[in-house]
Amino acid sequence: MNKIAVFGKPGSGKSTLSKNLAAATGVTLHQLDSIVYKSNGEVVDRKIYDRQHEEILSSNSWIIDGFGPIDSFNMRLEAADTLIYIDLPYIISYWFVTKRLLKGLFVKPEGWPDGSSVLKGTLESYKVLKLCPKFWNDSLMHKLEALSGNKSLYVVRTVSELNNFIDNHMN
Repeated sequence: MNKIAVFGKPGSGKSTLSKNLAAATGVTLHQLDSIVYKSNGEVVDRKIYDRQHEEILSSNSWIIDGFGPIDSFNMRLEAADTLIYIDLPYIISYWFVTKRLLKGLFVKPEGWPDGSSVLKGTLESYKVLKLCPKFWNDSLMHKLEALSGNKSLYVVRTVSELNNFIDNHMN
C-alpha cells in the first residue's frame, strides 16, 4: 500500500479511516477537501486544484481521502495501487452526517476545511447523498472490479468492517 485512494458517499467515515490508515502505514494523508476548498470555505481555482492533485499523484506514496471533480477521481483510481471504497448503507451515511453536524457545533469535524461552515457543509452533504444513487451504484462497482486486476480493492460495507479495517488489513 503506497498509493491509496479512499472514497465513498458523504458521511461514510473516509476521513477517520484515512487518518488511522496514515498513522498505521506512515503514508502521507492528503484530505481532498483541504485541496478543493480555501480556508474561508470557497472553492479553489480549478487550475490550482489540478496542479496540486497532479503533484500528489506523481509522488511515491499518498493517501487521498475524498472524491473531488470526476476526472481527478478517475485519475486517482488509475494511479492508486489500493482502492478503499466505503459503501455503507444510506441510512448510516445520513446518520454520520447528522452526527458530524451535532459534534461540529463544538469541535471541527475530522478532515473539515478550516473556515468552512459545518451547517452549510452538512446541507450540501444531504443534497449530495440524495443524488448519490446516480453514481454510487453497480456501474461503479463493475468499474472498480475491472480496475482491480492490478491493484488491491477493499469494499467496506458495514460499520464493523470500517472500525476494524486497520486491524484486519494492516497485519
